[in-house]
Amino acid sequence: MPTARTSYVCLPCRASYKQSYDATRQRVCPRCAGPMIHVGSAFAPPPRRDAEAWRALGLLLNAGVRFHKSCCGGPGFRPRTLHEVRERMTYARRTGIPAAEALVRPVVP
Repeated sequence: MPTARTSYVCLPCRASYKQSYDATRQRVCPRCAGPMIHVGSAFAPPPRRDAEAWRALGLLLNAGVRFHKSCCGGPGFRPRTLHEVRERMTYARRTGIPAAEALVRPVVP
């Protein structure tokens, strides 16, 4: 049976790589030799030239949001633009809920 593969991201290079999962090993980027972030198996990378989407992705990853599959399919809603991220961060500050929880809300009241 083949080994399960999951995605790792290098934010400075705007690159994503599928590799086998090993929790004991730190992955390094083949382009810049910097550390890569484990993002999960349901991750779909934005195009490398889309700087806004990569900035939004960096904010999500730094807040602790990952892209793991759930029992019903994908990871659920994840904001793709800085505008969506700002809306949810403002909502988190106003209500006092954690940023990671506010970022994955599909609709902000």
